[in-house]
Amino acid sequence: MLGKRLLHGGDYNPEQWLEYPEVLEEDLRLMKEAGVNCVTLGVFSWAMLEPREGEYDFDWLEECIDRLGKEGIQVILATPSGAMPHWLTQKYPEVMQVQADGRRNLPGKRHNFCYTSPVMRRKISSLDERLSQRFGSKENVILWHISNELGGNFSDGACHCPLCQEAFRIWLKEKYGTLERLNHAWWGRFWSHVYTDWNQIHSPAPNGEWTMTGLTLDWKRFVTWQMSSFCREEIEAVRSASSLPVTTNLMGFFKNLDYSRLKNQFDLISWDCYPYWHRSRDEVPEAVWAAAGHSMMRSMKKAPFLLMESVPSAVNWREYNPLKRPGMHMLSSLQAVAHGADSVLYFQWRKGRGAYEKFHGAVIDHLNGRETRTFREVAEVGAALPRLEPYLEGTVNRPKAAIVFDWENWWALEDTTGPRLDLDYPACIVDHFRAFWEAGIEADIIGMEDSLAGYQLVSAPLNYMYRGDYGDRVRQFVEEGGIYVTTCFSGCVDESDLCFTGHHPLEDVLGLVPEEIDAPSEDFANSFIYGEKEYPAQRLCAVVHPKPGARVLAAYEKDFYAGSPAVLENKRGKGMAYFLAAISNLDFLRAFYRDVFRQAGLTNALGIDLPYGVTVTERLLQEENDNAGMGGDAGMGGKAGMRGKAGEGQSLVFVMNFRHDPAELSGIGQWRDVLSGQVFQDVLPMDKLSCRVLERVTAQYC
Repeated sequence: MLGKRLLHGGDYNPEQWLEYPEVLEEDLRLMKEAGVNCVTLGVFSWAMLEPREGEYDFDWLEECIDRLGKEGIQVILATPSGAMPHWLTQKYPEVMQVQADGRRNLPGKRHNFCYTSPVMRRKISSLDERLSQRFGSKENVILWHISNELGGNFSDGACHCPLCQEAFRIWLKEKYGTLERLNHAWWGRFWSHVYTDWNQIHSPAPNGEWTMTGLTLDWKRFVTWQMSSFCREEIEAVRSASSLPVTTNLMGFFKNLDYSRLKNQFDLISWDCYPYWHRSRDEVPEAVWAAAGHSMMRSMKKAPFLLMESVPSAVNWREYNPLKRPGMHMLSSLQAVAHGADSVLYFQWRKGRGAYEKFHGAVIDHLNGRETRTFREVAEVGAALPRLEPYLEGTVNRPKAAIVFDWENWWALEDTTGPRLDLDYPACIVDHFRAFWEAGIEADIIGMEDSLAGYQLVSAPLNYMYRGDYGDRVRQFVEEGGIYVTTCFSGCVDESDLCFTGHHPLEDVLGLVPEEIDAPSEDFANSFIYGEKEYPAQRLCAVVHPKPGARVLAAYEKDFYAGSPAVLENKRGKGMAYFLAAISNLDFLRAFYRDVFRQAGLTNALGIDLPYGVTVTERLLQEENDNAGMGGDAGMGGKAGMRGKAGEGQSLVFVMNFRHDPAELSGIGQWRDVLSGQVFQDVLPMDKLSCRVLERVTAQYC
């Protein structure tokens, strides 16, 4: 935790209210009342910080920071590159992005800057350096917030201007060295697309080349690389007179940038989380997506993260925007903390009077000040978080399972043509994650380059691309005792999107020889029996042959490949690998993973079966987790070591009910709710849309 505090507050835009000093005074008073201890300033303040080129006005910002400091409120200070002032775009139009079809954007909106433009880099660095000199040593300024929601503009978030084209060619030269190597990696002889001059290369465009998957893949890699370069310059500027840590607000499953690479620029991870609560009465799908996003952010550095933006009521940008029902704000806030967040921050503190986000949810509405349900519920969160601080210091979730989600795999998988054009990689990942979530089994979400050490179970759905030494590391993981799960349409191509030839890279681990893959229509739907129940085989059905020693757990029931494996198990060394040949449904994933969890010795923190809509997470001290045998003495199916006793602050268990009905959990042992002080023996009642935060009353084994 920054300063041993759970941060509570959010985006604050006092520059919109400088003509209304009474509003600013009310804000300070209400922030204290709502338990706000941190705000983010300056995200979109460039026009106020530098109203004319080279003329800086920081006095209003310093006055605000100082007033906040007197009230004990800390500040996250942003660099304002997310939105450019009109004097900049008028004088230097080259700072604006060019779209893929060659049209340069007009001034306005957000995230419109060219990250290659020397003018843009020079202008924002100059402003950042001055911010650093003025505020980098302020006692209550605790963190730099670099730009805002990077890459969040237009369809691909990329700039295609001449400067970016030339930078792309330089990047390609450094990567490939020669055109011969590039042409081979991109398979350029197909359709006679052989490049004979570097200047012939252009970014993917709707009115140009977009069918060459090697080109589109490298372009997306370059965009992340170039955005990372832009971030480094901003970071260098704010560190010119400051040693504060830096972050930026990521956006979960966001396709335009590879967060697994961008993360390396920052000291800690933060993100903006906006689930679509109350789209239906079944909140579980949204709860799972939110949990997956939180888990991804935590997994990036295996450390606590910041929830940088959430909404205390309703957003304004969906077709319809339901208010959070009573209880959901506390529940969704504690959900973030449960998965490793050390903050609950909002967009935004006060609604603006005009422009695009005037009806976006905020703590303070246009009317009634503190006399709103939203304010009261925010204040309840503000009162609860300090009570959790003594228990959460030094803790984070330490799952023994992981799911592989990889941005480059995402790009390659969804850009390829065949066997289906409607594959949704994140949705598939979240379907598998949901089986973990419903069982209360926590999972990190990791990339292909991340270490597999310390995990007992790794799942890699639709792992189409194998990059670098990934296959060798999976083989080692299984041989040393790990359990590995993968699916159809995995291990098809290398990092250049070139198909493997001869044999599957992991056929010895998976125990199979692949032959072909079917993408059946509904008229040719297939099925298989797993256990004693029949499940659908739909969308993709791989036809494979088991190698000697592999065990067929389920076989296709119909069509010309009836009898071929639908679920295959193969022992390799000390571990086990599973291949799911067909895409099925959630019922199958629940049944399959239930068996795998049992084999891996994985249970939730309560050690019980959970009712639908209820899940469990646990935050542990690093030392406790190390003693629990992550990758060590507590091997496959072994005990996880003795847990901490109540009062030692060694772990907290969060039990969350996302149902609109009460729930009851039985056989839990003895626990104390640290927020209410209640002690529960064997039975834990849960109100609808609620969270209990528990510590053990007696030492237990799991």
